[in-house]
Amino acid sequence: MSNRRSRSSNMITEDQINDLVSKLQQLLPEIRHSHRHSDKVSSAKILQETCNYIRSLHREVDDLSERLSELLANTDTAQASIIRNLLLQQ
Repeated sequence: MSNRRSRSSNMITEDQINDLVSKLQQLLPEIRHSHRHSDKVSSAKILQETCNYIRSLHREVDDLSERLSELLANTDTAQASIIRNLLLQQ
């Protein structure tokens, strides 16, 4: 009986899902700028755009990491050495 109760307390409601999707929509620049507040955007579209946005952020991080690595490889100063060591610790 307690197992059933604990499972049901972990259930997420439709209202909670709608609230989370609405919050996601506010975070997505593509949807935020291309749709007016009165426009309804489907949850599926918001989730798809969220995935696309996360992928683009990953690509941007990878690109910036590569550029930083190139800069550090071509720099031979004490500061560059400190930065290299900090990056390697992560």
